[in-house]
Amino acid sequence: MRTILMSLIVVAAWSRSAAQLAPVDAGSSVKFHIRNFGFGVTGAFTGLSGKIQFDPAHISDAVIDVSVDAATVNTDNSMRDDHLRRPDYFDAQKYPRIRLVSASVSAGSKKGVFLFTGKLMLKNHVKDLSFPFTVETDASGYHFKGGFSINRKEFEVGGTSTISDNLDVELDVIAK
Repeated sequence: MRTILMSLIVVAAWSRSAAQLAPVDAGSSVKFHIRNFGFGVTGAFTGLSGKIQFDPAHISDAVIDVSVDAATVNTDNSMRDDHLRRPDYFDAQKYPRIRLVSASVSAGSKKGVFLFTGKLMLKNHVKDLSFPFTVETDASGYHFKGGFSINRKEFEVGGTSTISDNLDVELDVIAK
């Protein structure tokens, strides 16, 4: 009996650890969109890292703790990108990571849709955030897609200028 119980514990621990994933930079994207002088500006970040524990059968145990490298901001305009790395925008030298951490993950109203609730950490600010996301399974892990909007001024990004206060973020993350 003791052997069976120990075997079940080992199998349960193994199946939970099998759900330990890491975001993969190659093939993933973290994009943003904002209006400047009325024109749309898009950009992206790379340098994804962190951990994701996800198993749709045990969604209440899900943990998402991922970040991107703030210095990798890329809008296809090197002068603008250099400006965005400075203290009045992302202050990439002082705050090198932009981090997203779940407080909870729950099932959404439709199959394959989930709800992220947690915190976004940008510069020296931490704000609550909630958004839906979808998950697709492949042979080596999961493909997460979601998006959210933030008010950039709540994070002291950009000060008063010609850019919109609202910034949209699109996540397309592969985790293995």
